[in-house]
Amino acid sequence: MTAIDTLPPLRDVINTHDLKARKSLGQNFLLDLNLTAKIARQAGDMSGCDVLEIGPGPGGLTRGLLAEGARRVLAIEKDKRCLPALNEIAQAYPDRLTVIEGDALEIDPLAYLTPPIRIAANLPYNVGTELLVRWLTPAEWPPFWDSLTLMFQREVAQRIVAQPGSKAYGRLALLAQWRADARIVMNLPPEAFTPPPKVSSAVVHLTALAEPRFPADPAVLNRVVAMAFNQRRKMLRAALKGAAPDIEDRLIAAGIKPTERAEQIPLEGFCALAREIAKP
Repeated sequence: MTAIDTLPPLRDVINTHDLKARKSLGQNFLLDLNLTAKIARQAGDMSGCDVLEIGPGPGGLTRGLLAEGARRVLAIEKDKRCLPALNEIAQAYPDRLTVIEGDALEIDPLAYLTPPIRIAANLPYNVGTELLVRWLTPAEWPPFWDSLTLMFQREVAQRIVAQPGSKAYGRLALLAQWRADARIVMNLPPEAFTPPPKVSSAVVHLTALAEPRFPADPAVLNRVVAMAFNQRRKMLRAALKGAAPDIEDRLIAAGIKPTERAEQIPLEGFCALAREIAKP
């Protein structure tokens, strides 16, 4: 019998500890252990890695990560009601699970984990995008993580992997694809969760690149992309008029027609424009 087999079913855990999902915390629990194991496997071979998990709830994915061989798991949970259930898992996997009560936006995982580090999580809907942007925009690159295996609302997942010309294409796609390989690896219907959300979900796997795909100053690129997509219906010469007094000339120098719109420009084009704007 393995350690995971000694633990009670998740529905029993939820009833025992009265863990009704809270909308205020963006909670939707995934109780099917076959699904959580499948998600854990999308993170790859974890036997030599520490894993950071955000918002484990009653611990379905936590069980999967440990059973699939994660060296150690750091689970950060804001909801103190979930701590007893997570501590039961820690007892079944001695010295391999650390549970911290707190806000993932305020905790430094490097104080607890040893590289190589992977991040795997069914992210709470209300902070998922903010956490992803933080992980994609650290002060230094490569980041502290090797890969991200994250569940989002399907709409958000589609924005991460979107290509030019689509309505989903925007700042999130550019941030993700500039420094990582990103792909959707699983789709999950609402009925897979308790309670069922109103939307479908998807798991995205991102692998950090050693260097950004094209050279550009991160701060300049982020500013240019934000300006361009804040007014995505406008031609770039209008949307970016505040970026440089001679923006039309710089667009042309970057190989971009001033009359094009943001959703038409590939990542390489935005990086070329960022380099032009960074010039004195």
